[in-house]
Amino acid sequence: MTEIFEILKYVLPSLVVFVTAYYLLRLFLENEQKKRAVEIKLAGYKIITPIRLQAYERIVLFLERISPESLIMRLHQPGLTALQFQTMLILAIREEIEHNLSQQVYVSSNAWEMVKNAKEDMIKLINTAATKLNDNASSTDLSQKIFELSVGEKSICKPVLEFIKNEIRLLF
Repeated sequence: MTEIFEILKYVLPSLVVFVTAYYLLRLFLENEQKKRAVEIKLAGYKIITPIRLQAYERIVLFLERISPESLIMRLHQPGLTALQFQTMLILAIREEIEHNLSQQVYVSSNAWEMVKNAKEDMIKLINTAATKLNDNASSTDLSQKIFELSVGEKSICKPVLEFIKNEIRLLF
């Protein structure tokens, strides 16, 4: 019986030390794994944050470029008929959105939906202005009609721009 106590006298402290070491080592390794996961996540944020910010910048630029004032001033060519100018304006808007389609990956679904709606509303405004003109109207007549309609309505791009700015402020 004394032999068992002698063995236990050496084995029990060894077991306690082993269990404690095992527990502490397991805790340490779990903490290190969590730290690594956080570091990887932060590294990902360092990469994705500038890309997301650039996407928002490109969306703002898109909205500015399709605003009636910018679009007409940039594309107006004297001598075009209203129909030719209407086609040119709509084509420019569609090209602009095609260049920015990939930005939807980096912005919220609500923001992208508002951008798409702004594009459609702008096309609708151009088409509405064109239907209010006679067949032999010039590009200048169409420009004037677009300006008249855009002044009479609420701004198409301004609410979307405000939404985008607010979203950027919340995210960054």
